[in-house]
Amino acid sequence: MAEVLRVALCDDHSVVRSGLRRILEAEGDLEVVGEAATAAEAVALAGASRPDVFVMDLGLPDRSGIAATAEVREASPSTAVLVLTVHDDLAYLRRAFEAGAVGYLVKEAADIELIQAIRQVAAGRQYVHPSLGAALLAPDAPPARLVGPGGELSDRELEVLRKIAIGLTNAEIAEGLFVSVRTVETHRAHISQKLDVHNRAELVRRAREAGLLEDAESP
Repeated sequence: MAEVLRVALCDDHSVVRSGLRRILEAEGDLEVVGEAATAAEAVALAGASRPDVFVMDLGLPDRSGIAATAEVREASPSTAVLVLTVHDDLAYLRRAFEAGAVGYLVKEAADIELIQAIRQVAAGRQYVHPSLGAALLAPDAPPARLVGPGGELSDRELEVLRKIAIGLTNAEIAEGLFVSVRTVETHRAHISQKLDVHNRAELVRRAREAGLLEDAESP
């Protein structure tokens, strides 16, 4: 007998949730363990139920589904978040993946594609709506690289470093990246450790040397 995958749903429209539940529960290996209509409800459900997959809408009434994705991942790190949205837009896709999603599907997709996406992300693989997949693989520009005594900074650490260097607070960085302040503080500690720097002035200098401030400093 196939292992049952536990799925949670978040969408602010009850009709949509009911339709999704019917589609999923028609499959013998999928079980809907809960529904949420808001980001707050989604986070609480993730912490209580620890589903294998959380199907997440982006348009929620209390805050964005992207912010909810990051919070669900913090509440239940083992849960794979699959975004199901009307936004057929690469910018939304990238922001969702930065927040911790591993799948992105547009609502116009066929029922069978939703089921396939759920099974794929539950198995530890990424799933991207076909119309967006090719674009996701074509980055806008090669990322900068910065190596210190403690190792090379990750892409996310480079992004945090740039935001620190242009004067943003931890709270502002967290809001812009759709993560918690604690996550930003952790990134900041890792950056300081890897670069062996001890104050903001040194961080600004290293960011400038790496070319991270060229756009910010251009006239």
